Amino acid sequence: MSQGKRLSPRMKILLVNKFLYSRGGAETYLLKTGAYLRDQGHEVQYFGMYDSRNAVGNALGLATYPMDFRSAALRRYLYPFRILYSGEARKKMRALVDHFKPDIVHLNNINFQLTPSVIDGVGPETPIVQTVHDFQLICPNHLLLNGKTGVPCELCIEGSKWNCARYRCIHGSLPKSILGSLEGIGYQKTYHYDRIDRFICPSRFLESKLAKDRRFAGKTLVLHNFIDWEGEREPAPKKDYVLYFGRLAEEKDLAGLLAACRLCPEIPFIVAGGGPLEPLMRDAPPNLRYVGFQSGEALRTLVAEARFSVYFPVWYENCPLSILESQALGTPVLANRIGGIPELIEQGETGVLNDRFTPEQYALQIQALYRDRPGLERMAENCRRKSEGNSLAVYGRRLLELYESLLEKKRNP
Repeated sequence: MSQGKRLSPRMKILLVNKFLYSRGGAETYLLKTGAYLRDQGHEVQYFGMYDSRNAVGNALGLATYPMDFRSAALRRYLYPFRILYSGEARKKMRALVDHFKPDIVHLNNINFQLTPSVIDGVGPETPIVQTVHDFQLICPNHLLLNGKTGVPCELCIEGSKWNCARYRCIHGSLPKSILGSLEGIGYQKTYHYDRIDRFICPSRFLESKLAKDRRFAGKTLVLHNFIDWEGEREPAPKKDYVLYFGRLAEEKDLAGLLAACRLCPEIPFIVAGGGPLEPLMRDAPPNLRYVGFQSGEALRTLVAEARFSVYFPVWYENCPLSILESQALGTPVLANRIGGIPELIEQGETGVLNDRFTPEQYALQIQALYRDRPGLERMAENCRRKSEGNSLAVYGRRLLELYESLLEKKRNP
Protein backbone atom coordinates (compact mmCIF):
# COMPACT_ATOMS: atom_id res chain seq x y z
CA MET A 1 0.00 0.00 0.00
CA SER A 2 1.58 3.25 -1.10
CA GLN A 3 2.23 5.87 1.55
CA GLY A 4 3.21 8.70 -0.77
CA LYS A 5 6.29 10.01 -2.53
CA ARG A 6 9.67 9.00 -1.11
CA LEU A 7 11.25 11.98 0.63
CA SER A 8 14.67 10.63 1.63
CA PRO A 9 17.79 9.34 -0.10
CA ARG A 10 17.87 5.55 -0.14
CA MET A 11 19.06 4.11 3.17
CA LYS A 12 19.88 0.66 4.51
CA ILE A 13 18.03 0.14 7.78
CA LEU A 14 18.38 -2.75 10.23
CA LEU A 15 15.35 -3.24 12.51
CA VAL A 16 15.98 -5.29 15.67
CA ASN A 17 13.38 -6.89 17.95
CA LYS A 18 13.35 -10.15 19.88
CA PHE A 19 10.15 -11.37 18.15
CA LEU A 20 9.80 -11.10 14.38
CA TYR A 21 6.17 -12.12 13.95
CA SER A 22 2.85 -10.52 14.80
CA ARG A 23 2.59 -10.93 18.58
CA GLY A 24 1.89 -7.61 20.28
CA GLY A 25 2.18 -3.86 19.97
CA ALA A 26 5.96 -3.77 19.56
CA GLU A 27 5.83 -6.36 16.78
CA THR A 28 3.00 -4.54 14.99
CA TYR A 29 5.14 -1.41 15.16
CA LEU A 30 8.16 -3.26 13.80
CA LEU A 31 6.37 -4.89 10.87
CA LYS A 32 4.38 -1.83 9.80
CA THR A 33 7.36 0.51 10.15
CA GLY A 34 9.50 -1.85 8.10
CA ALA A 35 6.84 -2.10 5.40
CA TYR A 36 6.54 1.69 5.25
CA LEU A 37 10.30 2.16 4.94
CA ARG A 38 10.48 -0.39 2.13
CA ASP A 39 7.57 1.31 0.38
CA GLN A 40 9.59 4.51 0.48
CA GLY A 41 12.42 2.78 -1.39
CA HIS A 42 14.74 1.96 1.52
CA GLU A 43 16.39 -1.42 2.04
CA VAL A 44 15.27 -3.04 5.27
CA GLN A 45 16.49 -6.15 7.05
CA TYR A 46 15.63 -7.59 10.48
CA PHE A 47 17.35 -9.34 13.38
CA GLY A 48 15.76 -11.25 16.27
CA MET A 49 15.08 -14.74 17.60
CA TYR A 50 14.40 -17.73 15.39
CA ASP A 51 10.76 -18.83 15.24
CA SER A 52 8.85 -20.77 12.61
CA ARG A 53 6.26 -17.96 12.67
CA ASN A 54 8.77 -15.23 11.73
CA ALA A 55 7.38 -12.94 9.04
CA VAL A 56 10.66 -11.15 8.31
CA GLY A 57 14.40 -11.80 8.51
CA ASN A 58 17.71 -10.98 6.88
CA ALA A 59 19.78 -12.01 3.86
CA LEU A 60 22.08 -14.26 5.93
CA GLY A 61 19.23 -16.01 7.72
CA LEU A 62 20.79 -15.10 11.06
CA ALA A 63 18.69 -15.30 14.24
CA THR A 64 19.40 -16.17 17.86
CA TYR A 65 18.39 -19.37 19.60
CA PRO A 66 14.76 -19.08 20.78
CA MET A 67 14.30 -18.79 24.54
CA ASP A 68 10.98 -19.82 26.07
CA PHE A 69 10.86 -19.07 29.79
CA ARG A 70 7.85 -21.37 30.19
CA SER A 71 9.66 -24.39 28.75
CA ALA A 72 10.52 -27.31 31.00
CA ALA A 73 13.56 -28.22 28.90
CA LEU A 74 16.90 -28.58 30.69
CA ARG A 75 18.48 -25.77 28.66
CA ARG A 76 16.00 -23.36 30.27
CA TYR A 77 18.22 -23.40 33.35
CA LEU A 78 21.02 -21.80 31.33
CA TYR A 79 18.83 -18.77 30.64
CA PRO A 80 19.92 -16.79 33.73
CA PHE A 81 23.39 -16.58 32.22
CA ARG A 82 22.05 -15.52 28.81
CA ILE A 83 19.46 -12.89 29.74
CA LEU A 84 22.19 -10.62 31.13
CA TYR A 85 24.50 -10.84 28.14
CA SER A 86 24.25 -12.98 25.00
CA GLY A 87 27.52 -13.71 23.23
CA GLU A 88 25.52 -15.43 20.49
CA ALA A 89 23.45 -12.30 19.84
CA ARG A 90 26.55 -10.08 19.74
CA LYS A 91 28.38 -12.42 17.34
CA LYS A 92 25.48 -12.82 14.93
CA MET A 93 24.63 -9.13 15.05
CA ARG A 94 28.21 -8.25 14.18
CA ALA A 95 28.21 -10.68 11.25
CA LEU A 96 24.97 -9.22 9.91
CA VAL A 97 26.17 -5.63 10.30
CA ASP A 98 29.45 -6.46 8.52
CA HIS A 99 27.51 -8.00 5.63
CA PHE A 100 24.55 -5.60 5.36
CA LYS A 101 26.42 -2.40 6.32
CA PRO A 102 23.30 -0.54 7.54
CA ASP A 103 23.13 3.23 7.63
CA ILE A 104 20.87 3.07 10.69
CA VAL A 105 20.25 0.40 13.34
CA HIS A 106 16.82 0.75 14.96
CA LEU A 107 16.34 -1.25 18.16
CA ASN A 108 13.00 -2.12 19.74
CA ASN A 109 12.44 -4.71 22.50
CA ILE A 110 15.79 -6.42 23.10
CA ASN A 111 15.90 -7.28 26.82
CA PHE A 112 16.09 -10.86 28.14
CA GLN A 113 16.13 -12.76 24.84
CA LEU A 114 18.56 -10.58 22.81
CA THR A 115 20.03 -8.37 25.56
CA PRO A 116 21.92 -5.09 24.95
CA SER A 117 24.82 -7.24 23.76
CA VAL A 118 23.46 -6.58 20.25
CA ILE A 119 24.69 -3.00 20.68
CA ASP A 120 28.25 -4.37 20.86
CA GLY A 121 27.70 -5.83 17.40
CA VAL A 122 27.32 -2.36 15.86
CA GLY A 123 30.34 -0.26 14.96
CA PRO A 124 30.69 3.29 16.34
CA GLU A 125 30.24 4.78 12.87
CA THR A 126 26.61 3.59 12.66
CA PRO A 127 23.85 5.60 14.39
CA ILE A 128 21.57 3.62 16.71
CA VAL A 129 18.06 4.58 17.75
CA GLN A 130 15.72 2.68 20.07
CA THR A 131 11.96 2.90 20.31
CA VAL A 132 11.11 2.56 24.01
CA HIS A 133 7.89 0.53 24.09
CA ASP A 134 7.68 0.24 27.88
CA PHE A 135 9.57 1.15 31.07
CA GLN A 136 12.15 -1.65 30.85
CA LEU A 137 15.12 0.75 30.71
CA ILE A 138 14.32 2.09 34.18
CA CYS A 139 12.14 -0.62 35.77
CA PRO A 140 13.12 -4.32 35.85
CA ASN A 141 9.51 -5.52 35.49
CA HIS A 142 8.90 -2.90 32.74
CA LEU A 143 5.53 -1.84 34.23
CA LEU A 144 6.44 0.61 37.02
CA LEU A 145 4.02 -1.51 39.05
CA ASN A 146 4.82 -2.79 42.55
CA GLY A 147 4.65 -6.59 42.67
CA LYS A 148 3.23 -6.72 46.22
CA THR A 149 0.90 -3.74 46.36
CA GLY A 150 -0.21 -3.72 42.72
CA VAL A 151 0.01 0.08 42.56
CA PRO A 152 2.25 2.35 40.44
CA CYS A 153 5.78 2.45 41.79
CA GLU A 154 9.01 4.32 41.05
CA LEU A 155 11.28 2.82 43.69
CA CYS A 156 13.72 1.41 41.12
CA ILE A 157 14.03 4.80 39.45
CA GLU A 158 14.60 6.74 42.64
CA GLY A 159 16.50 4.05 44.57
CA SER A 160 18.03 0.60 44.27
CA LYS A 161 17.09 -1.92 41.57
CA TRP A 162 17.03 -4.48 44.40
CA ASN A 163 13.50 -3.23 45.09
CA CYS A 164 12.40 -5.50 42.23
CA ALA A 165 13.58 -8.55 44.21
CA ARG A 166 12.30 -7.14 47.49
CA TYR A 167 8.74 -6.84 46.19
CA ARG A 168 8.89 -9.84 43.81
CA CYS A 169 7.86 -7.63 40.93
CA ILE A 170 8.37 -10.15 38.11
CA HIS A 171 5.48 -12.62 38.05
CA GLY A 172 5.55 -12.80 41.87
CA SER A 173 8.68 -14.97 41.60
CA LEU A 174 11.71 -14.32 43.82
CA PRO A 175 14.24 -16.00 41.43
CA LYS A 176 12.93 -14.09 38.40
CA SER A 177 12.83 -10.85 40.38
CA ILE A 178 16.43 -11.35 41.55
CA LEU A 179 17.47 -11.79 37.92
CA GLY A 180 15.55 -8.65 37.04
CA SER A 181 17.37 -6.72 39.75
CA LEU A 182 20.74 -8.06 38.59
CA GLU A 183 19.94 -7.09 35.02
CA GLY A 184 18.96 -3.55 36.04
CA ILE A 185 22.07 -3.11 38.17
CA GLY A 186 24.28 -4.49 35.42
CA TYR A 187 22.96 -2.11 32.80
CA GLN A 188 23.35 0.82 35.16
CA LYS A 189 27.03 0.06 35.53
CA THR A 190 27.84 -0.66 31.87
CA TYR A 191 28.20 1.56 28.83
CA HIS A 192 25.76 -0.14 26.46
CA TYR A 193 23.00 2.44 26.43
CA ASP A 194 25.54 5.26 26.07
CA ARG A 195 25.97 4.05 22.47
CA ILE A 196 22.37 4.82 21.54
CA ASP A 197 21.99 8.18 19.81
CA ARG A 198 18.26 8.71 20.33
CA PHE A 199 15.50 7.10 22.38
CA ILE A 200 12.07 7.39 20.74
CA CYS A 201 9.35 7.72 23.41
CA PRO A 202 5.68 7.11 22.52
CA SER A 203 4.58 9.56 25.24
CA ARG A 204 5.82 12.64 27.05
CA PHE A 205 5.03 10.78 30.26
CA LEU A 206 7.53 8.03 29.48
CA GLU A 207 10.07 10.65 28.40
CA SER A 208 9.69 12.38 31.77
CA LYS A 209 10.45 9.13 33.59
CA LEU A 210 13.51 8.38 31.44
CA ALA A 211 14.80 11.90 32.06
CA LYS A 212 15.19 11.04 35.77
CA ASP A 213 18.14 8.85 34.73
CA ARG A 214 21.08 10.94 33.52
CA ARG A 215 21.95 8.32 30.87
CA PHE A 216 18.85 9.21 28.89
CA ALA A 217 18.41 12.92 29.60
CA GLY A 218 18.78 15.01 26.45
CA LYS A 219 18.68 11.98 24.13
CA THR A 220 14.91 11.48 23.85
CA LEU A 221 12.33 12.29 21.19
CA VAL A 222 8.55 11.97 21.62
CA LEU A 223 6.67 10.35 18.73
CA HIS A 224 3.19 9.15 19.64
CA ASN A 225 2.28 5.77 18.15
CA PHE A 226 0.63 5.57 14.75
CA ILE A 227 -2.54 3.87 13.56
CA ASP A 228 -2.58 2.16 10.19
CA TRP A 229 -6.11 0.96 9.42
CA GLU A 230 -6.23 -0.44 5.90
CA GLY A 231 -8.86 0.89 3.52
CA GLU A 232 -11.11 3.93 3.80
CA ARG A 233 -12.35 5.05 7.21
CA GLU A 234 -15.94 6.00 6.44
CA PRO A 235 -18.08 6.91 9.48
CA ALA A 236 -19.95 3.86 10.71
CA PRO A 237 -23.54 3.99 11.98
CA LYS A 238 -23.43 3.74 15.75
CA LYS A 239 -25.15 0.91 17.61
CA ASP A 240 -26.38 0.88 21.16
CA TYR A 241 -23.47 -0.47 23.24
CA VAL A 242 -20.39 0.60 25.17
CA LEU A 243 -17.21 -1.32 24.33
CA TYR A 244 -14.10 -2.50 26.13
CA PHE A 245 -11.51 -4.19 23.95
CA GLY A 246 -8.05 -5.26 25.01
CA ARG A 247 -6.23 -7.47 27.45
CA LEU A 248 -8.26 -8.96 30.29
CA ALA A 249 -5.81 -8.34 33.10
CA GLU A 250 -5.69 -6.99 36.64
CA GLU A 251 -3.81 -3.82 35.70
CA LYS A 252 -6.70 -2.91 33.35
CA ASP A 253 -9.08 -3.01 36.35
CA LEU A 254 -11.35 -5.51 34.66
CA ALA A 255 -13.00 -6.29 38.01
CA GLY A 256 -13.80 -2.61 38.45
CA LEU A 257 -15.27 -2.45 34.96
CA LEU A 258 -17.50 -5.48 35.59
CA ALA A 259 -18.70 -3.95 38.86
CA ALA A 260 -19.50 -0.71 37.02
CA CYS A 261 -21.48 -2.66 34.42
CA ARG A 262 -23.63 -4.11 37.21
CA LEU A 263 -24.32 -0.56 38.41
CA CYS A 264 -25.54 0.39 34.91
CA PRO A 265 -28.14 -2.32 34.13
CA GLU A 266 -29.83 -0.08 31.55
CA ILE A 267 -26.68 0.15 29.37
CA PRO A 268 -25.54 -2.66 27.00
CA PHE A 269 -21.83 -3.51 27.13
CA ILE A 270 -19.57 -5.60 24.90
CA VAL A 271 -16.16 -6.87 26.04
CA ALA A 272 -13.65 -8.20 23.48
CA GLY A 273 -10.25 -9.64 24.33
CA GLY A 274 -8.38 -12.38 26.12
CA GLY A 275 -6.02 -12.71 29.04
CA PRO A 276 -5.52 -14.13 32.54
CA LEU A 277 -8.80 -12.73 33.91
CA GLU A 278 -10.94 -14.28 31.19
CA PRO A 279 -12.59 -16.64 33.78
CA LEU A 280 -14.25 -13.54 35.33
CA MET A 281 -16.39 -13.28 32.22
CA ARG A 282 -18.29 -16.41 33.26
CA ASP A 283 -20.00 -14.32 35.96
CA ALA A 284 -20.55 -11.25 33.77
CA PRO A 285 -23.79 -9.31 34.37
CA PRO A 286 -26.71 -9.89 31.97
CA ASN A 287 -26.23 -6.52 30.25
CA LEU A 288 -22.69 -7.52 29.15
CA ARG A 289 -21.89 -9.65 26.11
CA TYR A 290 -18.43 -11.23 25.96
CA VAL A 291 -17.26 -11.94 22.41
CA GLY A 292 -13.73 -13.23 23.12
CA PHE A 293 -10.59 -12.18 21.31
CA GLN A 294 -11.29 -10.28 18.10
CA SER A 295 -9.03 -9.00 15.33
CA GLY A 296 -9.10 -7.65 11.80
CA GLU A 297 -12.38 -6.54 10.28
CA ALA A 298 -14.45 -8.04 13.11
CA LEU A 299 -12.64 -5.88 15.69
CA ARG A 300 -12.75 -2.84 13.46
CA THR A 301 -16.53 -3.15 13.12
CA LEU A 302 -16.99 -3.57 16.87
CA VAL A 303 -14.96 -0.43 17.57
CA ALA A 304 -16.48 1.70 14.81
CA GLU A 305 -20.08 0.92 15.80
CA ALA A 306 -19.71 1.47 19.56
CA ARG A 307 -21.21 4.58 21.18
CA PHE A 308 -17.91 4.96 22.97
CA SER A 309 -15.17 2.75 24.39
CA VAL A 310 -13.95 2.55 27.99
CA TYR A 311 -10.42 2.05 29.24
CA PHE A 312 -9.69 1.94 32.99
CA PRO A 313 -6.04 0.97 33.62
CA VAL A 314 -4.64 1.48 37.11
CA TRP A 315 -0.99 1.39 36.06
CA TYR A 316 1.16 3.84 34.09
CA GLU A 317 0.01 3.21 30.55
CA ASN A 318 2.41 4.55 27.95
CA CYS A 319 0.57 5.16 24.65
CA PRO A 320 -2.23 2.56 24.43
CA LEU A 321 -3.14 1.63 20.88
CA SER A 322 -6.73 0.88 21.88
CA ILE A 323 -7.34 4.60 22.47
CA LEU A 324 -5.78 5.58 19.16
CA GLU A 325 -7.70 2.83 17.37
CA SER A 326 -10.99 3.99 18.86
CA GLN A 327 -10.39 7.57 17.83
CA ALA A 328 -9.29 6.56 14.33
CA LEU A 329 -12.69 4.92 13.83
CA GLY A 330 -14.67 7.83 15.23
CA THR A 331 -15.31 6.33 18.66
CA PRO A 332 -14.78 8.59 21.71
CA VAL A 333 -13.02 7.14 24.74
CA LEU A 334 -13.75 7.30 28.48
CA ALA A 335 -10.46 6.53 30.23
CA ASN A 336 -8.57 6.92 33.48
CA ARG A 337 -6.28 9.91 33.78
CA ILE A 338 -3.00 8.06 34.30
CA GLY A 339 0.36 7.67 32.56
CA GLY A 340 0.42 8.88 28.96
CA ILE A 341 -3.36 8.66 28.46
CA PRO A 342 -4.09 12.39 29.01
CA GLU A 343 -1.85 13.15 26.03
CA LEU A 344 -4.23 11.24 23.74
CA ILE A 345 -7.64 12.50 24.88
CA GLU A 346 -8.82 16.09 24.63
CA GLN A 347 -11.23 16.48 27.54
CA GLY A 348 -14.79 16.86 26.24
CA GLU A 349 -13.56 16.94 22.63
CA THR A 350 -12.39 13.40 21.82
CA GLY A 351 -13.39 11.73 25.06
CA VAL A 352 -13.55 12.06 28.82
CA LEU A 353 -10.84 11.57 31.45
CA ASN A 354 -11.76 10.00 34.78
CA ASP A 355 -9.93 10.92 37.99
CA ARG A 356 -11.30 8.49 40.61
CA PHE A 357 -10.62 4.81 39.97
CA THR A 358 -13.64 3.18 41.60
CA PRO A 359 -16.56 1.19 40.11
CA GLU A 360 -19.00 3.81 41.40
CA GLN A 361 -17.15 6.62 39.63
CA TYR A 362 -16.80 4.54 36.46
CA ALA A 363 -20.57 3.98 36.49
CA LEU A 364 -21.36 7.68 36.97
CA GLN A 365 -19.07 8.67 34.09
CA ILE A 366 -20.44 5.93 31.82
CA GLN A 367 -24.06 6.92 32.49
CA ALA A 368 -23.40 10.62 31.95
CA LEU A 369 -21.58 10.06 28.66
CA TYR A 370 -24.10 7.47 27.43
CA ARG A 371 -26.95 9.98 27.86
CA ASP A 372 -25.07 12.76 26.06
CA ARG A 373 -25.87 11.79 22.44
CA PRO A 374 -25.18 15.24 20.91
CA GLY A 375 -21.85 15.37 22.74
CA LEU A 376 -20.93 11.88 21.54
CA GLU A 377 -21.70 12.82 17.92
CA ARG A 378 -19.51 15.91 18.17
CA MET A 379 -16.69 13.93 19.83
CA ALA A 380 -16.90 11.22 17.15
CA GLU A 381 -16.32 13.79 14.42
CA ASN A 382 -13.42 15.32 16.38
CA CYS A 383 -11.88 11.85 16.76
CA ARG A 384 -11.94 11.21 13.04
CA ARG A 385 -10.35 14.56 12.31
CA LYS A 386 -7.66 14.17 14.97
CA SER A 387 -6.71 10.66 13.85
CA GLU A 388 -5.35 11.99 10.55
CA GLY A 389 -2.31 13.23 12.46
CA ASN A 390 -1.66 9.72 13.82
CA SER A 391 -1.20 8.06 10.43
CA LEU A 392 1.74 5.84 9.54
CA ALA A 393 2.69 8.24 6.75
CA VAL A 394 3.03 11.17 9.16
CA TYR A 395 4.95 9.03 11.66
CA GLY A 396 7.19 7.58 8.96
CA ARG A 397 8.19 10.99 7.64
CA ARG A 398 9.23 12.12 11.11
CA LEU A 399 11.18 8.89 11.61
CA LEU A 400 13.06 9.41 8.34
CA GLU A 401 13.84 12.99 9.35
CA LEU A 402 15.38 11.62 12.55
CA TYR A 403 17.45 9.07 10.63
CA GLU A 404 18.73 11.77 8.27
CA SER A 405 19.63 14.15 11.10
CA LEU A 406 21.66 11.44 12.85
CA LEU A 407 23.46 10.49 9.66
CA GLU A 408 24.27 14.15 9.01
CA LYS A 409 25.62 14.47 12.55
CA LYS A 410 27.87 11.43 12.00
CA ARG A 411 29.14 12.90 8.74
CA ASN A 412 29.71 16.33 10.26
CA PRO A 413 30.33 15.85 13.99
